[in-house]
Amino acid sequence: MLSPPTLLHVFPTFAVGGSQMRFAALANRFGRSFRHLIVAMDGRTKCRERLGTGLDVAFCEIDLQPNDTFGNMRRFGRLLRKTAPDRLITYNWGSIECAMANWLVRVPHIHIEDGFGPEEAKRQLRRRVLTRRVVLSRSTVVLPSRTLYRLACDVWKLNPSRLRHVPNGIDSDRFGMRRAAPFPCAGTGPVIGTVAVLRPEKNFLRLLHAFRDVHSKMPCRLLIAGEGTMRTMLEHSASMLGLDMDVTFAGHVNETERVYAALSVYALSSDTEQMPVSVLEAMAAGLPVASTDVGDVREMVAEENGPFITPLDSGALADAMRKLLSAPEQAAQIGAANRAAVKERYDQERMFAAYEALFSGSG
Repeated sequence: MLSPPTLLHVFPTFAVGGSQMRFAALANRFGRSFRHLIVAMDGRTKCRERLGTGLDVAFCEIDLQPNDTFGNMRRFGRLLRKTAPDRLITYNWGSIECAMANWLVRVPHIHIEDGFGPEEAKRQLRRRVLTRRVVLSRSTVVLPSRTLYRLACDVWKLNPSRLRHVPNGIDSDRFGMRRAAPFPCAGTGPVIGTVAVLRPEKNFLRLLHAFRDVHSKMPCRLLIAGEGTMRTMLEHSASMLGLDMDVTFAGHVNETERVYAALSVYALSSDTEQMPVSVLEAMAAGLPVASTDVGDVREMVAEENGPFITPLDSGALADAMRKLLSAPEQAAQIGAANRAAVKERYDQERMFAAYEALFSGSG
């Protein structure tokens, strides 16, 4: 009996985030069809809790050093030779040193690019563009958003034959059944909410200022689900803005369907995104979305939701949220259209099939 293919996954972090949660969903779906070796470059492995029992998964220790690119390339090279995987899978810019090391080892390589941190929110850095252009030139590059696909073609100048556009997909029934008990939050009035890791590029200060604007004109509440290094600062900011009685910081929530069940409007305030899974989940839950115009968000939502995708401005975001709260019948119609769009375009079965082909070498 043939052994399952061994896949070496290199993540900048295996803390809970979009790419990590997608990997967990894929691993759980594929079971023991693949053997997974995982490197968490920063040593954080919180998302391992999302992996089901009975999987063939191991975490690899590697002594990486900050600002030691060539030394880390040698370390990755040794790991590649020691583990001899059938395929190397790297995630985002933070894993580029492993992709560079693989130029000498030549393991079949898949690079998955989900988006950028705050340093590339407004523009591509020339050094990174040139590095991607060279290092990824003979790799298969997977891109969940059309925005990223166009960037890979037009700016990174990668050969289109090497690129794969694989949209994120979700279990729409999980979020659409509305059986979950709504997550409790303080205050009175309809609830605006968001689900995200508390990182700078999510620009939660924009959301807090937009919420303050809406809150000053009508009773409402804000629910923020997620953990991250910015939580203490954001809690302090909410207090300074006089919002602490009507803003709930829920921390990390495993059953995010409970968050969506509590909301009237889903809000996204990011400076940079590509294809945020949280927006898909909110759409599947039948929610209207008020969001900054980032990545593929405008293309993802139903046409009826388009007017509520705004410039990167707290006033514009506040206006979108306020209009949705003020017109509940219209908001419900938009939510229904969003749910239909998710079921039609972003079903997880398509995503599973695409990644199974990539992981097995036939995609």
